[in-house]
Amino acid sequence: MSGKTILVVEDEEDVLELLRYNLDKNGFAVETATSGEEAMDKARRMHPDLILLDIMLPGLDGLDVCKVLKRHADTERIPIVMVTAKGDEADIVAGLEVGADDYITKPFSPRVLVARVKAVLRRPARSAPPADAEVQVVRAHGVEIDPNRHRVTIKGRLVDLTSTEFRLLHFLASRPGWVFTRYQIVDAVHGQDYPVTDRSVDVQIVGLRKKLGAAGKLIETVRGVGYRFKDVD
Repeated sequence: MSGKTILVVEDEEDVLELLRYNLDKNGFAVETATSGEEAMDKARRMHPDLILLDIMLPGLDGLDVCKVLKRHADTERIPIVMVTAKGDEADIVAGLEVGADDYITKPFSPRVLVARVKAVLRRPARSAPPADAEVQVVRAHGVEIDPNRHRVTIKGRLVDLTSTEFRLLHFLASRPGWVFTRYQIVDAVHGQDYPVTDRSVDVQIVGLRKKLGAAGKLIETVRGVGYRFKDVD
């Protein structure tokens, strides 16, 4: 892990110094930002190996920063660990929904923090397909999912999805009729060892269905098991 660059985004000076000290002690190169705007600017210019991102920031908050970075091709693959003083499930779910790769709540143990950072960095990076490689477009029930363009349309209408929502829909629609548990979905969309609760998967499905409108009913709930995309007629 030595030499990896971590961008720490935190507006509380004492917490920022604590994070900087412990990461530096473990061999990481540390860059800092104290606002959401500064964080986005540095992320786009530096392309750090990981971002530690506080949720509560002046101006643009951490959730908005995460959402923007995960929607842009040049920054979407940078792992983001959300740091929050709020440990309730709603904040954790909100962070996961906008694409965060992990989360840690304040107050935190420095050893646990470093362990979580290392665990995220060990996950295989999602690489883009080669420029000359094309992934098959999925078409079913009037829904068209184009992985090459990261584009979803329903009867010609463009649907705006987050990176996580897109991967979730593509995974299910690529295997119509197959039933997947919540944890199978998480492993396929985010990778193994991703920290998640049943509630967060359900919330992501609810949000995806809402964006799909009438086509949302194509994602079927299989009570006691999980979810599936409606089979081809």
